Amino acid sequence: MLKHRLIHPQINQIIGRAGHHSKILIADGNYPAYNTLGPNAELICLNLAPGLVNCCQVLEALLSAIPIEAAHTMGIPSDDPYALQGDPPIWGEYRRIFSEHASDVVLEPIQKWDFYNAVASRDHVLTIQTGDQALWANLLLTIGVRKPNE
Repeated sequence: MLKHRLIHPQINQIIGRAGHHSKILIADGNYPAYNTLGPNAELICLNLAPGLVNCCQVLEALLSAIPIEAAHTMGIPSDDPYALQGDPPIWGEYRRIFSEHASDVVLEPIQKWDFYNAVASRDHVLTIQTGDQALWANLLLTIGVRKPNE
């Protein structure tokens, strides 16, 4: 019986094989998840309906199971038709969740097209597609290391 909150069998299998520097994308409902997979990545679709499951729920579950050393958001080009003034509200939610998990991870934006390239890398092992409708909610996580006695 698992002790962490993450109970999805395929996700647990993939993160069990992953190691330091492996990348996991939590994708919002608008992200082109299928055609941006890295060569070693698998796609898990949790997009049951608009808004279900959301990115914050997935982040919470992952944080209960694996160490995260970096988190990258998709940078917003100023000329993008969906650009917002300032950070998207979802980024504040991510910061709150990391803080509540006593994580010192800082969100670092990667410009939109560079973000797609980062996802397509050989280090990308998993995309979790959500039904999240928040704009700019894509979050690329880098797995950290398990410290001795953890």
